[in-house]
Amino acid sequence: MSSINKKEIEKFSKIADEWWDIEGKFKPLHKFNPLRIKYIKDSVIAHFKINSKLQPLKNIELLDIGCGGGLLSEPMCRLGATVTAIDASQKNIDVASYHSKKNNLKINYLCSSPEKININKKFDVILNMEIVEHVNDLNFFLKKSTLLLKKNGLMFVATLNKTLKSYMFAIIGAEYILNWLPIGTHDWNKFVKPKDLIFIAKKNNLKLIKTEGVSFNVLKNEWLISNDESVNYISKFKKV
Repeated sequence: MSSINKKEIEKFSKIADEWWDIEGKFKPLHKFNPLRIKYIKDSVIAHFKINSKLQPLKNIELLDIGCGGGLLSEPMCRLGATVTAIDASQKNIDVASYHSKKNNLKINYLCSSPEKININKKFDVILNMEIVEHVNDLNFFLKKSTLLLKKNGLMFVATLNKTLKSYMFAIIGAEYILNWLPIGTHDWNKFVKPKDLIFIAKKNNLKLIKTEGVSFNVLKNEWLISNDESVNYISKFKKV
């Protein structure tokens, strides 16, 4: 079996050169990124009871799955984490590696997927951010991801809910009306309801800590954690 969806890999490989262009096709992700970074950092600090403020993730082994151009891998590295980052697109890995070296950041980038990674260690934290709606088989993907996580380790999953509102906002609105994303970026049929994600996670020894909505505040022009899970949401799990 494979978690890799070749059409999705080809789609993102074609625009890989734009990962670090804040006004390019990944502009929404750049806007989204500060919230993701803070949420992950604060959650890891609280879960592992970390006291250091200078480099709070210094002793954390972190795996970023579906890392793209490294938009989360680099901030995690700057926060002190030892980062391994994987993506099934070689072009994404090339872009990410080049950018991190240019910024003197030591990140272990690998062109791989959770079931194919050849590494002899497990991780304290695994990031599955905006990736599960692009994989071939979610159950298989989470099963293989969880095998790479230490007991009591944290896994973050950020994705899109499967609702009429998410279709209107994330596809019709973001892709066709606002042009925030290239048309065809998302397939609504692959969106995941929180209850379905939690059910699959539970089968794979992941205990839900919390699910929270992520909403865009038009007045503030920024993304915020909210109670509205109807479009974007983020779940954090602990391996038991």
